[in-house]
Amino acid sequence: MRLTHRFGAPMACALSMLACSTSSAAAAEADLLAWRDAETLPALVAQLEDWLDANTALPRRDTAPEIRLVSQARAASMGTARHASQEGMARGIYDTETEVVYLVSPWDKRDPRDVSVLLHELVHHRQAEAGHWYCPGAQEEPAYRLQDEWLSGMGLAADINWIAVVLESSCTPRDIHPD
Repeated sequence: MRLTHRFGAPMACALSMLACSTSSAAAAEADLLAWRDAETLPALVAQLEDWLDANTALPRRDTAPEIRLVSQARAASMGTARHASQEGMARGIYDTETEVVYLVSPWDKRDPRDVSVLLHELVHHRQAEAGHWYCPGAQEEPAYRLQDEWLSGMGLAADINWIAVVLESSCTPRDIHPD
């Protein structure tokens, strides 16, 4: 009896700590998967903005961007030849002038890879007011890093060509001083 009394308090403490850490992990996983419950695009944007609030110092903008779906041909005509996706085409575009996110069809709000493209473009929406960038490409690496982090939290690998991202983000003289 004495042995049980002697180890009872530490055992109870250890069990309660285990229960707390398990519930914390479950809560974090639930938060990461909350985007799946969004019934509308604005609700999905709100979920992603909450995740960005918790995972970046970039401030949330007062207004959400407008979001439009466009065809692959329309996206190609918008002059966004540079991208770092292994797929060989841009999947999302953010227009800083109009504050519009263009998502390239097909796009599915239930597909985490498609949702990660929206998250990437929401990062650009925040970056537009957050400070000076030496060239537009300099914004890409932080956006891809956050997109990769979001997907990694679900055990998914981002389809990103990191060499292309670094080259695009480097602001080489041709980007700063065009001929």
